[in-house]
Amino acid sequence: MNKKIAQFSAHTVLFLGVLLMVVPIWIAFASSTHENVTILKEGMKWGLGDQLVKNYNEVLNQKGGFSQEITATKMFINSFIMAFGIASIKVIISSMSAYAIVYFRFKLAVPLFWLIFITLLVPLEVRILPSYQVVSDLHLTNTYTGLILPLVASATATFFFRQFYK
Repeated sequence: MNKKIAQFSAHTVLFLGVLLMVVPIWIAFASSTHENVTILKEGMKWGLGDQLVKNYNEVLNQKGGFSQEITATKMFINSFIMAFGIASIKVIISSMSAYAIVYFRFKLAVPLFWLIFITLLVPLEVRILPSYQVVSDLHLTNTYTGLILPLVASATATFFFRQFYK
């Protein structure tokens, strides 16, 4: 009997947690299918409206930003290119460096690992200006390469791969 009560209580807590996460997302989505005037006058809506296609088409295809030349669709594409580029190159570089540290026998393997690991202590803010200077000197500003390359070296990923290989 105690086990059933504990299981029911656990499931109740989990269900409430799911509701806590899903309800705000649903309200935001449902409200996005209504006209702005309706939301301003009547507040957020639980039910779906009839403006889904119009509202999302406007959001995805309306030009905006500083230059008034970019759409949300282009922003999604840029985000995908950045995420895929950074993730794939980071995995390749980190796995190779961790493999070398673990399996190649050389005197500086441990100090080299700790040198890589210590870079975790350097905050991102400290690296911004030098990274920009390097990207600028290589004439990579306003390119995907200039955005991706400074972010591919990762002490965290190297550490995780090292732990996996050991």
